[in-house]
Amino acid sequence: AGAALDRLHQEGSAKAILPDTFGAAAEVVFLNTSGGLTGGDRLSYGLTLAPGQYATGTTQTAERAYASGDGVAEVRVALTVGAGGWLDWLPQETILYDGAALDRETVVDLAPGAGCLILESVVLGRHAMGEAVQGLSFRDSRLVRRGGVPLWAEPLAFDTRTLAAAANPAILGGARAFATLAMIGDEAESRLPALRAVLDEPGVEAAASAFGGKCILRMLARDGLPLRRQILRALAVLRPGPLPRVWQP
Repeated sequence: AGAALDRLHQEGSAKAILPDTFGAAAEVVFLNTSGGLTGGDRLSYGLTLAPGQYATGTTQTAERAYASGDGVAEVRVALTVGAGGWLDWLPQETILYDGAALDRETVVDLAPGAGCLILESVVLGRHAMGEAVQGLSFRDSRLVRRGGVPLWAEPLAFDTRTLAAAANPAILGGARAFATLAMIGDEAESRLPALRAVLDEPGVEAAASAFGGKCILRMLARDGLPLRRQILRALAVLRPGPLPRVWQP
């Protein structure tokens, strides 16, 4: 049986688009019609899948966090996957501009037998425009849990002091774009060999590991373009079917 939309609520600048008539694999595209985030903004997205359903959630374009004169922009993402279901959460990259202040939290709640593929990628300024990010405040946390029990958690905090030491190999090693891709589910560990076979994109440092029902990929790059190419190659071996339309060139 195909998927069907049960309820849709939109308010303010947070919108959702359904590109196709729902079929076996639904696709939901979220967008922020304000064009970006700055101090004091509050944005929230939510997606709930019924038992046994598979869907892809993504964003229409890159999210941009601009310089914040006062306050912090907050983004909250709540994703729920019913029993035996699967969610690919594949937002496009977040671009952080000089002076940005962003606090983001993504929580995925999995029912028994459910799984997910979750991506987060960040670019520090636009290299092609000669932009340099010298100061910001960025807190980003991702949590996947089942029955309230954490399966995977990744907190990240970047500030002006961290940026000053970003060339350190223990931090970014001079990279200005980075991403994590995590697959969590019964088949996740078996995907590791195929994933490692495509981690050879020029200009990207990448490493993957698998353990405890998880397959985790981390990537660093000097610029957002090679990072995006590596992400696309990784997604091609981790998920069935074509990429979301908004991801395709």
